[in-house]
Amino acid sequence: MKCTLCPHNCASNRADSLGFCHANATPEAATICIHRGEEPPLCGEKGICNVFFSHCNLQCIYCQNYQISHYQNNQTHPTSPTSPTPRFVGVDAIVDEIARLLPQTENIVGFVTPTHYADSIPPIVEGLHALGLYPTTVYNCGGYESIDTLHTLAPYIDIYLPDFKYSDSDLARRYSHAPDYPTKAFAALREMYDQKGSALPTDDKGLAYRGIIVRHLVLPGQVDNSLGVLDLLADISPNLHVSLMAQYYPPLPNLPDQLGRTLTDDEYRQVTDHLDALGMYRGWVQQLDAQANYRPDFTHQQAF
Repeated sequence: MKCTLCPHNCASNRADSLGFCHANATPEAATICIHRGEEPPLCGEKGICNVFFSHCNLQCIYCQNYQISHYQNNQTHPTSPTSPTPRFVGVDAIVDEIARLLPQTENIVGFVTPTHYADSIPPIVEGLHALGLYPTTVYNCGGYESIDTLHTLAPYIDIYLPDFKYSDSDLARRYSHAPDYPTKAFAALREMYDQKGSALPTDDKGLAYRGIIVRHLVLPGQVDNSLGVLDLLADISPNLHVSLMAQYYPPLPNLPDQLGRTLTDDEYRQVTDHLDALGMYRGWVQQLDAQANYRPDFTHQQAF
């Protein structure tokens, strides 16, 4: 397979070599666990069954999940500790573990950082259907997506949960090795919007079963980038559900610029005020103290 799953289009034959994401052709999940920390319509009271895939197609230098996203990538993160060995390897193993946990959840499964394994999502979903399981499916991605890949996923994904990280291409280059991120992510979000619209219908328990929620993590010292992101989202639709996040904390030492600190109250207020000014009232605004609460440890199967 010459990999063209994401906009990097590195064309690696992942059957015998590694692409930009440092992943081979067999899907690897660092952990599969019940998670109650997602947006309320996605986890309810019981939680969502989240599949945390190893590796990532962005390699952000400040990644909050660096233990698994930068797996065996010492060139990018020379100071990162040894990453935990993936616990679930292959479609069958992933399907079996989802099937084991799903009855304990709200019957929702989330595929987290799935882009580099997007071709494995259809057989995973079909494997669940073969077992008589029909969960709501969530595609929780970094936003750097191929339109062709999204077309393929359309029949298998109920809810898109993308990040929109950057409006600043230089920031995207320096922090995530993807200078075309703003244009590629904007096009991907338009495609998701075309597939799902701006509505987020819920059942009688308040659980979403279709739609799109766009996340944006506000980075310290980069208010203008966040304001630009919100402007671009408003261009797609001011009715989008936006999840604005303040949970950034420095995951590693010696990060550049101001990434070695958390957000200030003033920085976050500027961004939340702009969200209000744009009339984007659908969604969630995380509290500033979230930065002290979101500290996953993927050396444990229950990472949260």
